[in-house]
Amino acid sequence: MKDTARFLGRRLIKSLVVLAVIAIFNFFLVRAAPGDPAELLAGMSGAADAETVAKIRADIGLDKPILTQLGNYLGDVATLDLGFSMVRQEPVLNLILAHLPQTLLLTLAAFVMALAAGIFLGVQAALRVGKWGDSVISTVAMLFYATPSFWIGLMMVLLFSVNLGWLPPFGYETVGAGYTGWARMLDIGHHLILPALTLGLFYMAIYARLTRASMLEVSHMDFVKTARAKGMPEGMVIRRHVLRNALLPVITFAGLQAGSLIGGAVLIETVFAWPGIGRLAFDALMQRDYAVLLGVFFIASVIVVVMNILTDIVYSIVDPRIELK
Repeated sequence: MKDTARFLGRRLIKSLVVLAVIAIFNFFLVRAAPGDPAELLAGMSGAADAETVAKIRADIGLDKPILTQLGNYLGDVATLDLGFSMVRQEPVLNLILAHLPQTLLLTLAAFVMALAAGIFLGVQAALRVGKWGDSVISTVAMLFYATPSFWIGLMMVLLFSVNLGWLPPFGYETVGAGYTGWARMLDIGHHLILPALTLGLFYMAIYARLTRASMLEVSHMDFVKTARAKGMPEGMVIRRHVLRNALLPVITFAGLQAGSLIGGAVLIETVFAWPGIGRLAFDALMQRDYAVLLGVFFIASVIVVVMNILTDIVYSIVDPRIELK
């Protein structure tokens, strides 16, 4: 317990340093984008004269020296004040919190599906190595890995929505239906299927290939041969010795990719009109809404850091030989 507390304390300090560096990098990266947000906002208001532009620039702090802007931004982030969206006329934190649950639902569903299906298919391929089952699974995995996600999404919309009419093509829930309780949850789940599948198939292919390769490597190790020589049933050898050790690199890779799912969700949310922070970031980019972009980038960075810490903890649970340091 003490080791876990020390580990979490050290990782918290490191994480704060990492988040500060990311915040600084994002600050300069966003401002390197072409276009003047003050002029854009003035044009949207219908008054793009120099006086209006200067007033808007002062309102959003762009008239101050760049280092002053950076210092103000870091100070605000430290107090969880992510700024105010001049385009939407709403605090950035409120906007993100309103869209974050939808993104977390999408990415969690895609991640669980990809991990479960990928591990299952990888195990089946490894148990049938060199046979037709292995060839089919490996070919399908390579196909999903090589095909762009947006194209898969559009094809599934054409097949399951347009041609078969089984699933809704776009949106988070049925507009105007007024569902509540379980009916609303089922409606959201119905809308979730296509975007979650589209986002998860690419990662499922990776986990399937990685599980297969890892199981084949572990199955030839001495401790596995010893277990078989002792007469242990083959199913127990696979579960206790081969699969448990083969999952370690899969868990590491999955933990690293869990955070990147947020980035992958930007494209999927745009294709399926899913109202998450990916779609919010895309709209903010088009509108040069710096405050919202910086807020989304920062929250996404926090999610990635948290997922990395959780990965280390899960890693130590799967393999007790590994200590948290």
